[in-house]
Amino acid sequence: MKFLFIHQNFPAQYQHLIMHLLDRGGHDIVFISEANDNTIPGVRRVLYKPEPGTPEYIHPAAQDLDRAVRRAEKVAAAATNLKKLGFTPDIVIGHHGWGELLNIPDVFPDVPLLGYFEFYYWSQGIDVNFDPEFPLDPAQRPRIRAMNTVNHLAYGLGKAGQTPTEWQLSLYPEHMRPGISLLTEGAQLDLCKPDPTARTRPLTLGTFTVAPQETLVTYVARNLEPYRGAHTMIRALPALMRARPDLKVVMVGGDDVSYGARCPTGSWRKHYLKEIAGKYDPARLLMPGQVNYSTYLSLLQRSDAHVYLTYPFVASWSLREALATGCAVVGADVDSVREFITEGRTGLITPCLDAGKLADTVLALLENRKLATKLRTGARRYAEKHLDMKLHLAAYAKRIHELTGQKI
Repeated sequence: MKFLFIHQNFPAQYQHLIMHLLDRGGHDIVFISEANDNTIPGVRRVLYKPEPGTPEYIHPAAQDLDRAVRRAEKVAAAATNLKKLGFTPDIVIGHHGWGELLNIPDVFPDVPLLGYFEFYYWSQGIDVNFDPEFPLDPAQRPRIRAMNTVNHLAYGLGKAGQTPTEWQLSLYPEHMRPGISLLTEGAQLDLCKPDPTARTRPLTLGTFTVAPQETLVTYVARNLEPYRGAHTMIRALPALMRARPDLKVVMVGGDDVSYGARCPTGSWRKHYLKEIAGKYDPARLLMPGQVNYSTYLSLLQRSDAHVYLTYPFVASWSLREALATGCAVVGADVDSVREFITEGRTGLITPCLDAGKLADTVLALLENRKLATKLRTGARRYAEKHLDMKLHLAAYAKRIHELTGQKI
């Protein structure tokens, strides 16, 4: 089959599907995206460059749409060139979030399109105004509602849609849900797996070492920002370190911002560390930025308690992989996390914004080895039943067959 993937950040969440297609062989795979350094042998990349900005005269509530239609134009031009060169895909698979797919039916009108619907924005009641530390200016509500314009235009294409969780599907208006299939995402269980020997040897990251007799608490996010509860985790550090002299903490994540507002004084990491200055032991905290995948897995395998915090927002791949690795997870008390964590069975739940309760929950877990073992076992069993990448790929294959009549 001929596949055309479209996502501004190659290969994004399509990496596992693409690798599966390459392993099976016999497929022609093209990927339209912005430029980056990522490569997958066997995948032909077609690059586009988005326009640098939005004209000042565009109303703030319409700026996301302006950027989206400009991207759509660039991507459609790239797809048109492919068509002129003789490449017409059997299916187009891509992400609707940035508007890149909006003009694709004009280029390939008879080709099935499977578009990723990730998040439907609400101006109240979900992530917006969840954190009283960052209240919404009421004047911003029209802009937030307008961010769904691409969602509605994408749905109006009349093509197939997908989303990875029940919670994400529930955010979409009821009339849209029948057109959006649930295609759950998983983890590679052969890579993300418990290592029974991890606590019998030192874990070393540069000059930072966690000895076998020491306790390790981990936290992972793409970036250390309030949307992923980094401020709550940092504020919990003094209580955690005060209660456990043997405790060390590794917080993985960069200083950029993936979601929410930028810090007016620099990075959120520095902002909140300044808040707790003199109240914690910096020698027992490592913030290495973003790390390579093998280091990340080693941290999960060694972790005595893994903290996953988020606003009511899309759950990260790291949550799935932490469960698959058999981490004892302390997760945020929000619906997107509760879809994965059952209290006392696959993890523990704590309020996302309460640093004191977070510290108490983590410390209680560290003191209760029997509970920790139960949670680790439950997390891995849950992953084996619900998060196996093979299930994810089989569901994709079935949906592709339904849309194209071809098997992969």
